[in-house]
Formats: sequence, C-alpha cells, structure tokens
Amino acid sequence: MASNSVSSFFHVGRSLLRGLSSSYSSGIVLSPQETTCNCFLAQQIRTFIQMRTNLKVVDNSGAKRVMCIHSIKCKKGARLGDMIVASVKEAQPGGKVKKGQVVYGVVVRAAMQKGRCDGSEVKFDDNAVVLVNKQGEPIGTRVFGPVPHELRKKKHVKMLSLAQHIA
Repeated sequence: MASNSVSSFFHVGRSLLRGLSSSYSSGIVLSPQETTCNCFLAQQIRTFIQMRTNLKVVDNSGAKRVMCIHSIKCKKGARLGDMIVASVKEAQPGGKVKKGQVVYGVVVRAAMQKGRCDGSEVKFDDNAVVLVNKQGEPIGTRVFGPVPHELRKKKHVKMLSLAQHIA
C-alpha cells in the first residue's frame, strides 16, 4: 500500500512538472519551497544605501557602526564615493567620535554593483564608510580594507592615500 501511494504521488508530481524538461529528464523533483529558495538566492537584490541602513566604519575615528540618516545629492540613495549624514550607533571608548553623534561620511564599500569603464563590475560584501568633517577631510588617520579607485573621480584622494589596499 505504501509503495503504491508513493508511486501515485510521484506520477502526479511528474505530470505537474511536465513543462520543466531539465528537472524531468534528470529525474530530480524539487518541492515548491526548494524552488522558491533557489530563485531567491540566485536573484538576490542589492540596493542603494538609503535611510536607516547600517554601515561599518573602516577608519580609526572611534566609531564602529553608523546608521545612515540622509544621502547628500542623491534622492534614491548613496553609492560608492557619495557623501551621507549618519548617526553613530556603536563607538569605542576614548575615540574622537561618541555614540549618538551626527557625522558625515563617505561610502567606500557598497554591496551594490557599480560598472567600470572597461566593462567589469565592482561590488563588495559589506557596506562601509569613512567618517569625514564638513569639508570632506577624513577624521581618522588610517583606512582599513580595500577602497575602490573610483573615489579619485569623486575628489576623495586623501582617503586613497590613507588606504591599505586600492581595488
């Protein structure tokens, strides 16, 4: 009885998946949850850095994590090299920046891809920012991790000279 019900379920599953020739021909039958999960992972959408986005601070100004309040000159959101206004959420004790302080920052790493002139695309695993003052000069004296060379076009040459690695 059990083998009969299994074969009837498999037959119904095969008839429902008749349009999917690749899974039908290989004999692999996926459940609806597995297909939605695979589609979601394959089409992960990366967006702009917008309001309430948490960013990692990659300089030695004393802040560890900030939250974006506003992106300057961009209505949609900020991308690589854009300036944002942020609120400090976590800070090291004894640093130049305190928790709750409102600061300016420049986005140096973004998870959203950006096309380059040669046809390649650059994207990072995390969203990171370097804190600056109103004139655009960095507050910290070191920048950790890779920094894209697109910052040169946005007139942030000082950050490129402080960076450990230019990607």
